[in-house]
Amino acid sequence: MVLISLVREYIGRMLQDISGMKVLILDSETVNIVSVAYSQSELLQKEVFLVELVDSMSKESMAHMKTIYFLRPTSENIQNLRHHLANPRFGEYHLFFSNALKASQIQVLADADEHEVVQQVQEFFADFCAIDPFHFTLNLHINHMYMLPAVVDPPSSQSFCDRIVDGIAAVFLALKRRPVIRYQRTSDVAKRIAQETAKLMYEQESGLFDFRRTETSPLLLVIDRRDDPVTPLLTQWTYQAMVHELIGINDNKVDLRNIGIGTVPQEQQEVVLSSEQDAFFKANIYENFGDLGMNIKKMVDDFQQIAKSNQNIQTIDDMAKFVNNYPEYRKMHGNVSKHVTMVTEMSRIVEERKLMLVSQTEQDLACNGGQVAAYEAVNNLLNIESVSDVDCLRLVMLYALRYEKEGPVQLMQLFNKLASRSAKYKSGLVQFLLKQAGVDKRTGDLYGNRDLLNIARNMARGLKGVENVYTQHQPLLFQSMENIIKGRLRDIDYPFIGNHFQQGRPQEVVVFIVGGTTYEEARIVALHNTANSGTRFMLGGSIVLNSKRFLKDLEEAQKIARSSNAV
Repeated sequence: MVLISLVREYIGRMLQDISGMKVLILDSETVNIVSVAYSQSELLQKEVFLVELVDSMSKESMAHMKTIYFLRPTSENIQNLRHHLANPRFGEYHLFFSNALKASQIQVLADADEHEVVQQVQEFFADFCAIDPFHFTLNLHINHMYMLPAVVDPPSSQSFCDRIVDGIAAVFLALKRRPVIRYQRTSDVAKRIAQETAKLMYEQESGLFDFRRTETSPLLLVIDRRDDPVTPLLTQWTYQAMVHELIGINDNKVDLRNIGIGTVPQEQQEVVLSSEQDAFFKANIYENFGDLGMNIKKMVDDFQQIAKSNQNIQTIDDMAKFVNNYPEYRKMHGNVSKHVTMVTEMSRIVEERKLMLVSQTEQDLACNGGQVAAYEAVNNLLNIESVSDVDCLRLVMLYALRYEKEGPVQLMQLFNKLASRSAKYKSGLVQFLLKQAGVDKRTGDLYGNRDLLNIARNMARGLKGVENVYTQHQPLLFQSMENIIKGRLRDIDYPFIGNHFQQGRPQEVVVFIVGGTTYEEARIVALHNTANSGTRFMLGGSIVLNSKRFLKDLEEAQKIARSSNAV
């Protein structure tokens, strides 16, 4: 439980060391970091009776209370704190920051503490959102910045890179490691982030990162989402990835208020999907949709058996037993209805959008060659009225990414057909995607057709057949992981920063994807770590993508690029 354990340990230490009833003050980012790692009931057990946001606190005085601040060390937060310390509401202030403070910030706080209410100031490096044991995100709302040259919007570009460098640094400080750093050569933004991270770890804060050397240094690999634009465009068929694609997961929470299967009870309108807090989800997180349906049925059957035995209350002892078990029964009831609601809603969407039909063509476009057949399949789907406009757009994008060089005439025909279907997509979004992530821009062997070894592997897979036509795609990350394990990641494509080279195979690897990760990629990392005791991988990104978010970032970047004419 690597990343989640690290964050839980930090928060646990923060809350445990300060005895008695307390107030927890967070900012708009640390509130997500804490809520993903700790449930409300766990906070209550640690005697936290009130949680407030630093920029919208009440004025009520609570001089008898202790307060814990857990904030990112931003200038805005330091200013807020300065004002709070000038007129203290609480008897004691315990200040914790999620990353390293500057000396000037410590000075500002010291000067502001005229009433001497600050008991301690500490740095706890939980500056990332640990959504799964091996998967973290930074929830960057300006995620589209990675598609734009730095000259377009220098201030936003700088704050985007700074936040990523801070997040990566915190992960390695929490792990107590200093890595060797590699980056994707064709990406300016990946290179910039890798260079700034190296500068921080080896120059500006070298003392902070001076941990005991391990036999082989860990590896940080910084890559660009545009090297694999296919994965975030595909329909997903395993539980966690599918929920995010069809409904949306935000910091392990799912909003069920606006689903199409009717009204949901009040307590089920926002549900938590966490492998830490939900045994059924933990067991089924990577299951495909077919197996998931059977496992849900079994869970419902088991629950009905328990419900039946609860109806049979005849003695005082039976009643006492029922009352004792009631909280567990309520929890189980909530869990069953949560999963049934989500799977029912996803089934409705799959049916309504004809996703099984659409997905088969998507998988063919991603995994199998054959331009003529692919063109026909996409063209036929574009003729079907019930296939939604956004699904048509995804299909044309997947076709364009694969066959931009082979079939320019057919590609133009698909562009025209797409434009005639929907006014929204006349804006050349597919062409913009090709400009951003076309074959000339990519480093990796996305379709397994550049490298002899990959061609042979794909042929073997084709002869063997695939277990499930809907989940045959493997993200490019899978290939990169194999290359790292076997020492085949080419220096020319993924150069090292500085003169820090890898001695031997790394035992720990953090892959950071600028532009965002997907749950499909998080799945291959988790399955690899479960099955192998050698190299352990962790995956991080600026955001967790689904196709909706990927397209939104693309539109946003296109809009800015047009207005600045810089792309």
